[in-house]
Amino acid sequence: MGSLQTNELTLSYGKEPIISDLNLSVPEGKITVFIGSNGSGKSTILRSLARLLKPERGSVLLDGHEILKLSTKEVAKKLAILPQSPESPEGLTVYQLVKQGRYPHQSWLKQWSKEDEEAVKHALRATSMTDFHDRPVDALSGGQRQRAWIAMTLAQGTDTILLDEPTTYLDLSHQIDVLDLLFSLNRVEKRTIVMVLHDLNLACRYADHMVAVHDRNIYSQGAPEDIVTKKMVEDVFGLSCDIHMDPIFGTPLCVPHGKGRQLLKEKKFTEKQRKATLVPE
Repeated sequence: MGSLQTNELTLSYGKEPIISDLNLSVPEGKITVFIGSNGSGKSTILRSLARLLKPERGSVLLDGHEILKLSTKEVAKKLAILPQSPESPEGLTVYQLVKQGRYPHQSWLKQWSKEDEEAVKHALRATSMTDFHDRPVDALSGGQRQRAWIAMTLAQGTDTILLDEPTTYLDLSHQIDVLDLLFSLNRVEKRTIVMVLHDLNLACRYADHMVAVHDRNIYSQGAPEDIVTKKMVEDVFGLSCDIHMDPIFGTPLCVPHGKGRQLLKEKKFTEKQRKATLVPE
């Protein structure tokens, strides 16, 4: 397993820091999920962990070594990243896409091998994409396309996979499908999964370790049942809510206080106001 941590990490895209003095250790062999409001810096942290963003100060350590001092191939053999809404060249097939995951293992002396072919086949099987191997990626549905990209990161053969909002633009059914796949990769293949999610309730269902990002640093971190509280949701998301137990998974379930519905319930809307605002009966 590869360890991933930060030391006094400060990140910015200009003069104003987005993340300041961040100390974080990603649990090995677990599913870690970053949550927080838009613009809080979740994706920025993920990009830095993948060596896609140079720190203003501090460092990211991979297996105890400063990640910026490692070669691109060294990093690519230990961790893979799937950015938000990746795009592939027109006409590229699923097999060709997944095959790209093996490029870090290629060299002038070591060309395509039986080991590479087996890694690609395994990735296709693990993501249930074998039957689509000759299909153009741009001809797939959103859920199938995301599975193809995950297969590519899986073929890379890394212990750690980073994913930036892997359920973006997917309907609920495909969101669950993708998250179930990642859960399986973690439990069956022991991959360390680190991802950014917007949906707090889905994050609670799938995360072993949750990191709430707010005000340029970590607001709280730990198991969902330990950190997801009414106060955390209000402070981090600016949202009033109740926290219940998910009846199926036993994880925290956030139920927002809908202001419009509450006003309607209290009969503070007149019939005219109700029609004007299109609030359903």
